[in-house]
Amino acid sequence: MPVQAVTTATFKREVLDSEIPVLVDLWAEWCAPCKQLSPRVEEVARELEGRLKVVKVNVDQNPELAQAFRAQSIPMLVVIVGGRPAKSSQGVISKREILDLVEPFLPGAEDEVQAKELPALLKMQRVTVVDVRDPAVFARAHIPGAVNVPFDQLDAKLPELAARRKPVVVYDRAGGDDAKAVFDALAQQGLPAVMLKGGMVGWESEGFDVQRDN
Repeated sequence: MPVQAVTTATFKREVLDSEIPVLVDLWAEWCAPCKQLSPRVEEVARELEGRLKVVKVNVDQNPELAQAFRAQSIPMLVVIVGGRPAKSSQGVISKREILDLVEPFLPGAEDEVQAKELPALLKMQRVTVVDVRDPAVFARAHIPGAVNVPFDQLDAKLPELAARRKPVVVYDRAGGDDAKAVFDALAQQGLPAVMLKGGMVGWESEGFDVQRDN
């Protein structure tokens, strides 16, 4: 079951001591808006399983918890990170808004690197950055020091990448299918690789410099 019911007795163990962020859904049986929100919360729980824990608290059965969260109206969603409330929302919100609520606190996927982490890796020369976009797009703007390897050129470039003996950071425009295809191909060849979260868009949104070849 993607959403677990917790009580005052189990709250510390299941929520405060959780190693990953927790989304707490405060609700009650009589609350029609709560029932409207519930399917959206369950969808988010399924999609983010392993990165986000989602629990429900019945405020009628657990008034101490309702009081602790100062839940003057429900439904109420609270994000708990490291045992502390980080953000909250009251009322019925969309699935996209629920994702926006929790995403800043999610742990990164094991096969991704954040844009803000990449400059330090580049400075220490610990990675090879591969831009998989079309050569003309690459020439207009790319991450400084990146190597242009579109998917149809990957086989020819594999020996060069392997010879560098460094993990490969792969990116396209925004972390899409092109980068994923190259990432998968590198993994099949046994070359360590990660994807740049958000791709070139993520890099530029952090305000980092770009290199232009024309």
